Amino acid sequence: MTGLLDLGPRICIIGPSGSGKSTLADAIGSHLDLSVVHLDRYRYFPGTQWQLRPDAEFELLHARAVDEERWVMDGNYSVLLPGRLARATGLVLLDVSTARTIARYVRRTLHRGVRLGGLDVRERLSWRFVGYNLRNGGPNRRRRRRFFEEAALPKVLLVGPREVRAFVRDEGLRIRR
Repeated sequence: MTGLLDLGPRICIIGPSGSGKSTLADAIGSHLDLSVVHLDRYRYFPGTQWQLRPDAEFELLHARAVDEERWVMDGNYSVLLPGRLARATGLVLLDVSTARTIARYVRRTLHRGVRLGGLDVRERLSWRFVGYNLRNGGPNRRRRRRFFEEAALPKVLLVGPREVRAFVRDEGLRIRR
């Protein structure tokens, strides 16, 4: 089985919103002394409720981050994923069900403050976001799985929260809350 040290110094973490990508990236970054890149902070302006950066600015920030020598990067952004995977030394897919991720999203917007990897504001519940995930959860899940299967690099598939928790425990990672 592929372990954390097999993934090398440039690790991509992909999975649905609410699957724990940012939390896992933070734990891996701390454990391996890697820069942690939360792609949502590059795609959207921090301090906003999901205000998009211009595409060219996002692509430039993304390219600069990918060019660095040591990082763990969480986020999907499928259009840019092939370039990210070409530079990555390892890949982690969090394959968590749409129902579970929507429940986690609703819980985090209603009961938590500013979230790790977020935009430095308390996230507000968006029914439009919930609807998007209900409509696109299955197709997006299949697309991420295809990227994972085609990736020719060390990789770890974690199906569901139980496998994510086991990976965190087995690798000696510490989760910040």
